[in-house]
Amino acid sequence: MKIVEEIKKPIQKEMELFEEKFKDSMISKVPLLNRITYYIVRRKGKQMRPMFVFLVAKMVSDGGFDQRTYRGASVVELIHTATLVHDDIVDDSNRRRGFFSINALWKNKIAVLVGDYLLSKGLLLSIDNEDFDLLKLISIAVREMSEGELLQIEKARKLDITEEVYFDIITKKTASLLASCCGIGANSTGVSEEVLVAVIAMGEAVGIAFQIKDDLFDYGDNKIGKPTGIDIIEKKMTLPLIYALNVADKGERRKIIKIIKNSKKSKADIQEVIQFVKAKGGIEYAQTRMLEYKKKAEDLLNSIPTESSTEYLKALIDYVIERKK
Repeated sequence: MKIVEEIKKPIQKEMELFEEKFKDSMISKVPLLNRITYYIVRRKGKQMRPMFVFLVAKMVSDGGFDQRTYRGASVVELIHTATLVHDDIVDDSNRRRGFFSINALWKNKIAVLVGDYLLSKGLLLSIDNEDFDLLKLISIAVREMSEGELLQIEKARKLDITEEVYFDIITKKTASLLASCCGIGANSTGVSEEVLVAVIAMGEAVGIAFQIKDDLFDYGDNKIGKPTGIDIIEKKMTLPLIYALNVADKGERRKIIKIIKNSKKSKADIQEVIQFVKAKGGIEYAQTRMLEYKKKAEDLLNSIPTESSTEYLKALIDYVIERKK
């Protein structure tokens, strides 16, 4: 059995019901929109974010929860899907999860509108049901993701990113959504402010570890849905590269930055950067930092008063950094 399916075991029924509710939440009177959302649903990912919502909700409650949790999971997945559609436009990417992206099939104008539609559906789902506390959590994440994306674009132009700025970017761009997933899962069942803060901090730590793992894929050989070296091509300063540049001498640093700044990089150029990062210990350093954040997440999880087992949530945290794609 696949690891993800094993982790889903205690929430299998909830995930199946969620999928139906998520599908229903995207229905429109516009046939074109329905064709596109059907395409999106058919090519769903691992659904890690709804899994965090349900596993956290189950952990802090007595194992049961009501419609608020389902709505929270649907809002998270709607917003996440909207950001993916928009991300592919920003990155000019034609592939998503091994399939053609929305902008590749229906062009940018329609893709922008689809992303906006999904975003509005997510927000309205909370407003119509007066889930204002959940809406606040997801709205904070949307703001943070937008700021993180813009900060990354700005830094890609100047290539002046430090490790501190890198962590600021990924905290906003990636970790904020996982933090909101955990917060929504907990808040949907009703928890104290103290528990909510701890759960959100745990989600943020998992999100940072998740992004570092994603950065490491750029230097590997696995088929992961994006080509090796794509971050280098897009001038994204990832943690392994930042570390390698920091420990390199001026000559090496100048040479590598020149390659990264070049808009037309050959395969040989990309391989040179990858080998440089590996030779300077960038991979090992990033792995060490990733494990630090995983440990932080586990410590926070252990500090949270629970009503049921945390075994499967711990397994999901493990999966975040052990996944192959």
